Amino acid sequence: MRFVIISGMSGAGRGSVLRMLEDIGYFCIDNLPVRMIPKLTQAFISEGKSIDGVALGIDIRNLEGLSELKDILEELKESGYHYEILFLEADDHVLVQRYKETRRNHPLALQGRVDKAIEAERKELADVKKQADYILDTSHMLIRDLKKEIDKIFLEKGEYENFFVTILSFGFKYGIPGDSDLVFDVRFLPNPYYVKELKEKTGNDSEVYEFVMNNEEAVVFSRQLFQMVSFLIPNYITEGKNQLVISIGCTGGKHRSVSIARTLAKNMEKLPYSLKLEHRDITR
Repeated sequence: MRFVIISGMSGAGRGSVLRMLEDIGYFCIDNLPVRMIPKLTQAFISEGKSIDGVALGIDIRNLEGLSELKDILEELKESGYHYEILFLEADDHVLVQRYKETRRNHPLALQGRVDKAIEAERKELADVKKQADYILDTSHMLIRDLKKEIDKIFLEKGEYENFFVTILSFGFKYGIPGDSDLVFDVRFLPNPYYVKELKEKTGNDSEVYEFVMNNEEAVVFSRQLFQMVSFLIPNYITEGKNQLVISIGCTGGKHRSVSIARTLAKNMEKLPYSLKLEHRDITR
């Protein structure tokens, strides 16, 4: 039986993950009092093969129990019970926006400010995050992206790397994406915009892509960009980061940046990281 604890920041997607696990056959319980974990574990173990997986949602509503969680999990380990922890993370501004959109109250906010509640929650959950086997940053994930990551962890049998990379093309005329970690300017490359038959197409069209990538500078830049990113990510992981936004910009975000972003994404498919490719301004 696979025993999983789902925790993390309120608004980061715990409820969605529990529903996803339920859909693939897990017995899911949300907001179980921490002190009941040992008894519940024993009860499920006694069920034998009738239950393949159990997922428990533990969040900040269990505030008093969180202080006891570390000791209780240690007891489980000493008793021979194997467990895994999935921690769901998201940037502060993303969490604030999600609460505004859903008009729900943060468990620690009451009548106060959401940003202060998020800050307090991070402190309370810091120890849980340190113990986590998997950390998912959902800041840039749609539901389908989250489902893909959950399937990778709980359905597929390969190694899972706790690092999520977003490759984002954009147009400088519309501003640099505010959540960028790395920004690269490819406006030095020949611009398909000035080729009549390519002007209305994008880097997702083979004609534009080939126009950009048939340039020697584009080939060299793409190769060296991949080498640099491959070097940086392990060092970011050592530092404690669990997600990276790589933004690649040209003037309008439709031709050169899209082509280079596609090339980087293709090269990075061979690396053991979760990957998402977005084109912010391609339809503008």
